[in-house]
Amino acid sequence: MPFIDREDAARQLAKALRRYAGKHALVLAVPRGAVPMGAIIARALGGELDIVLVRKLGAPGNPELAIGAVDESGWTYLTPHAAMYGADSVYVDRERTGQLETLRRRRAMYTPGREAASAAGRVVIIVDDGLATGASMIAALHAVREQKPARLVCAVPVAPPQTLERMRPYADEVVCLESPPAFRAVGEFYREFPQVEDEQVIACLNAR
Repeated sequence: MPFIDREDAARQLAKALRRYAGKHALVLAVPRGAVPMGAIIARALGGELDIVLVRKLGAPGNPELAIGAVDESGWTYLTPHAAMYGADSVYVDRERTGQLETLRRRRAMYTPGREAASAAGRVVIIVDDGLATGASMIAALHAVREQKPARLVCAVPVAPPQTLERMRPYADEVVCLESPPAFRAVGEFYREFPQVEDEQVIACLNAR
């Protein structure tokens, strides 16, 4: 497997991103899995760590299958195959409403009493622990692009080639360490891939 665990993947990503060291980059991690990775990358680059909150929209009857994603503003991306899985407008509205409520709860839990770090005019690196459909990353890139960063980078350890191509219109640069054509799930490319808990996310953000 390419990666021992998320820490190993983060160290490798930090090396691939070393040209941004000393540029006060804003490293935005997608909770929950990427937050410990983002902490390692931000530390290696001398940057600032924060989160970008987005939520996957699950398919009818199969919540693990992404048919899209939503950001905190309510902007929604739908994958090309969303309708094929029975996601009509009524279903999408209901799923969006539920996921927005989850985003509100997470914002209150993860960053109580403080504003999100501003991306305006900065190098911003959005980190996730891997992409499958890429829906959540597209929502994250769109949300941050609205803040007018100087440069917007998508950085992931692993993603299928077709998903990486889907990212390119939304980012100024896409950094990916492994892009295998045979791809079923992100966790297949890690020897250890435990779930990251809310407490770990909060600890990383409090130590930033």
